[in-house]
Amino acid sequence: MTLPPFQRLLDEHRTDIYRFLVATVGRQAADDCFQETFLSALRAYPSLRDASNLRGWLFTIATRKTLDHWRGERRRPIPVERLPDRAAPEPPDGDPELWSAVGTLPPMQRVAVIHRYVLDLSYAEIADALGISEEAARANAYEGRRKLRSMQGVNA
Repeated sequence: MTLPPFQRLLDEHRTDIYRFLVATVGRQAADDCFQETFLSALRAYPSLRDASNLRGWLFTIATRKTLDHWRGERRRPIPVERLPDRAAPEPPDGDPELWSAVGTLPPMQRVAVIHRYVLDLSYAEIADALGISEEAARANAYEGRRKLRSMQGVNA
């Protein structure tokens, strides 16, 4: 199978990838993660062997960039005035209270919830993106949603 030109791949998937990144890391960090995602993809693209699921491949890279971002956030000093809203990503659309609650979930649960309930990915696709088993993907999405439901005033 021959690979399509990289520009076409970028054009076809940029909106979905960016939407995912905004939902997971917020608007400001999404720009950096977006660039890192597509730079990594561009570097790996010529040696890619299987082009059957390019969208899933890009989401895997984007997911790993979000996890790298969160790991880096834990190591960076946080200005005192930013402490209250550190964990909450900016809401891409919809209920800001729900997005604030999503932002407080542990990273793996946050990504699993966004992949499953925002992007409507299957548990197999989530597992591939996170590098975990399908059962672990299902458990992370379930636990994340359960925590959202337990928070008062959040309709998850």
